[in-house]
Amino acid sequence: MVDQDWITAQFEQQRPQLRAVAYRMLGSLSEADDAVQETWLRLHRSDADEIENLGGWLRTVLSRVCLNVLRSRGTRREELVGTHIPDLVLSSEDGLEPEQEALLADSVGLALHIVLETLTPAERLAFVLHDMFAVPYDEIAPIVGRSPDAARQLASRARRQVQGAAVPDAEPARQREVVDAFYAAARRGDLQGLVAVLAPDVVLRVDAGDGRPGSVIVRGAENVAGRALMFARPDAEVRPTLVNGAAGVVIVVGGRPVSVTGFTVRDGVVVAMDVLNDPERIAALDLTVLD
Repeated sequence: MVDQDWITAQFEQQRPQLRAVAYRMLGSLSEADDAVQETWLRLHRSDADEIENLGGWLRTVLSRVCLNVLRSRGTRREELVGTHIPDLVLSSEDGLEPEQEALLADSVGLALHIVLETLTPAERLAFVLHDMFAVPYDEIAPIVGRSPDAARQLASRARRQVQGAAVPDAEPARQREVVDAFYAAARRGDLQGLVAVLAPDVVLRVDAGDGRPGSVIVRGAENVAGRALMFARPDAEVRPTLVNGAAGVVIVVGGRPVSVTGFTVRDGVVVAMDVLNDPERIAALDLTVLD
């Protein structure tokens, strides 16, 4: 009989990666935690003596839990105006905490997470498992109820859709220089200075929350720069932070955080800005990194 203490220790050892997989699949930290907990409960109710490969078993169960969550969402997010920004992971510019490193390991930026939101549940699962965590198609196939070849096609379709997602520059200091230049130009009211640090096809996505006005997608350097000037607030405090491992800011007004922006900087210009304005989700963020 398998020792339960050993099973518990093995599960806790794999918990960080399971949470990372669930976060990539769901884009929600709370739902990722719930999926990991549900996986633990199913393990607890199972006959551990019949599990030959515990890691593979946990990954399969977790994936099926996540797939059910994705399918249950239906078309709710597709009906929203603008875009849905996944849960953000904020960290100090001094570096990531160990738990954050596990969550964001090998991440290629917030822009990719947002594109993942547009995939079908099966495509998202196949892409995340295979391309991000090197799970073979033979293992993915029974999870999505397809053949290995069909699972390969799911991942291939997803890969074509995410090819346009920009990967941020690797150097955080360079990212920060560009972001600082953006806000310096905004404070001066310098339209051309803003345009100079934006890619011609830059995209601004604003998530104001379900059912709230203000969720928009704006494209093009001049349009994004004009909006930045229109909504600039002289009483706003710009606090640097890392958003999903890349340069970002928290905007504070009157001592209260009102928005979080993640920047994707590539080749020295901003190619994407993702703004979370949802007051409920901002209130739930861990903002101790600003201290």
